[in-house]
Amino acid sequence: MRAEPTTLLIDTVAWVLIEHGRILCARPRGKDVFYIPGGKREGAETDAQTLLREIDEELTVALSAHTLVHVGTYEARLPGPATGSVRMACYTAEYTGALEPSSEIDEIAWFSYLDRERVPPVDQLLFDDLLARGMLPARPGR
Repeated sequence: MRAEPTTLLIDTVAWVLIEHGRILCARPRGKDVFYIPGGKREGAETDAQTLLREIDEELTVALSAHTLVHVGTYEARLPGPATGSVRMACYTAEYTGALEPSSEIDEIAWFSYLDRERVPPVDQLLFDDLLARGMLPARPGR
């Protein structure tokens, strides 16, 4: 009897910050792709615990836990030849501090919907949903 291959599922949590019709994205050190800031859960962390830790590590700001609002959860195939998928639970939240890339992040950028092709498939689903809900305009300044 042959065992079914296991499918990899990467469980992540992300912070959605939209300002002036653009969404915050980050490029991790050593990578050439931008992502919505956030990361993988460690152990039995909740979404909130994961998000607060990851954003502090990546962008040196503190999210206000009591302001977290679930935007949506998205799942898409892994980019490239890998098999499996990424699940990304997305939240908005207020923050304190100055947005600065940390030692884990090479660059932060503000993307419009027109930059959708520059992010991985799961992030593209978020962009599409935000557009459909009127949270991210098709063109900045509109």
